[in-house]
Amino acid sequence: MTAKRNRRKQTQSLQERLAAFAENARERALSLPPGKERELLLQRAKQNDVTSNLTDWLSAPVYPRRGG
Repeated sequence: MTAKRNRRKQTQSLQERLAAFAENARERALSLPPGKERELLLQRAKQNDVTSNLTDWLSAPVYPRRGG
């Protein structure tokens, strides 16, 4: 017998979810005193921004090369 996966229909795109998480993490970080937890939140926000940019880049249409 195989286990049934929990599947959920996403209502937001990946980029929207990543941007929302990054914004939320930055807001939470601003309310914290300087320290490890604040730095971790800022790092995760930056990682989500980079992931969003990479996803945009990878989903962009590919243009044929000119020349040879």
